[in-house]
Amino acid sequence: MPENPATARSCFCLSGEMYAECCGRFHSGQADAATAEQLMRSRYSAFVLLDAGYLLRTWHPDTAPPELELDPAMEWRRLDILSTSRGGPLDTEGTVEFKAHFRHDDARGVHHETSRFVRQNRRWYYVDAVLLA
Repeated sequence: MPENPATARSCFCLSGEMYAECCGRFHSGQADAATAEQLMRSRYSAFVLLDAGYLLRTWHPDTAPPELELDPAMEWRRLDILSTSRGGPLDTEGTVEFKAHFRHDDARGVHHETSRFVRQNRRWYYVDAVLLA
């Protein structure tokens, strides 16, 4: 069986690992993110891959939308993690500030936010975010 081109490349989150060993294992359900930053990186990669199902599964049920439509014209180019607060394997909450660089049609931009995460029943979930300028 031919190898999936997405799994044979560096991860979209720019961790330096191969996709299959990084975010791919979370997307496939083989593992759960151990930290808030890992979950944030995997969610970024899910946006790149237009994986709305993964995004909804990792969104806290109290704040998740009923459905999620992703724009295939949105091209996510680079992820920069600026800071993290808590969010480790033994924490129950954490935040990750990041910038996600994108191209949409002919325009380029940067999505800058601080995302909030909670860990319940040994799993991290995205709760909400504060958009930053």
